[in-house]
Amino acid sequence: MTEYAVKTPPQHGAWTDYLDVWRAADEIETFSYAWHFDHFYPLIGDPNGTCLESWTMLAALAQATTRIRIGSMVNGMHYRHPAVTANSAATLDIISGGRLTLGLGAGWFEPESQAYGIPLGTIRERMDRFEEGVEVIDSLLTNETTTFAGKYYQLTEARCEPKGVQAPRIPIVIGGAGRKRTLRVVARFAQQWDALFPKSTAEFRELDAVLKEHCAKVGRDESEIKRSVHVAWADDADPKKLAEEAAEYAAAGAEQIVFSMRGPYRAAVVEPLANALEAVRG
Repeated sequence: MTEYAVKTPPQHGAWTDYLDVWRAADEIETFSYAWHFDHFYPLIGDPNGTCLESWTMLAALAQATTRIRIGSMVNGMHYRHPAVTANSAATLDIISGGRLTLGLGAGWFEPESQAYGIPLGTIRERMDRFEEGVEVIDSLLTNETTTFAGKYYQLTEARCEPKGVQAPRIPIVIGGAGRKRTLRVVARFAQQWDALFPKSTAEFRELDAVLKEHCAKVGRDESEIKRSVHVAWADDADPKKLAEEAAEYAAAGAEQIVFSMRGPYRAAVVEPLANALEAVRG
């Protein structure tokens, strides 16, 4: 059965509004997940607008909900050392009672990186750093100690205790559409791949075929990886049309549809979308 998720990018909005949307989704079983993003500047609208920080917000939302799975789609690797990310994830998984899915990405949004002096690098440097970082996080969340000698990260008998609630480790979702590098990292480490906003179901199917090729090369059972896509959710959008778009991606193989809100963030729109999704689901 197709999973449905709400996403509240924490830009140009008030904390109480995000909170209300997540609580509404938590109370409606149609929705299995709630996501936000990991940025410091807004991605759309006024670049000087407000944007809440990802991990702080997620910890609070974990306490405000009880059922729905939670996460950030996705955390930029270059913002934090992977050991810091692993420890944050383990702690948040405990706080949430085992409801965290850890989103990871290479990072891409240059304005905030330049403003804060956080090195982003070339695409090749981003991907090299990302691949090392995912391997470090996977090991820290799985093994008692981790020793790693890479170009970007070096760890010596590093510990991450306590581990999260989920076994064998917290599931990882990797977002992106890079055919050569991103999808290869998905094949190696991820339990979920998010294609973000594909241009069409045809493009999604094409990317999925590339992922299957990478899985075959690394000896991974591709059925172990959940597929998801984003659907833009404007405040005035027709719930029926959103449900129909979701059904098209589900027919193309997407197992989770992430409805990404564009603001304003109103809890009142959550139930109508749920009703439309259930009507299409039958």
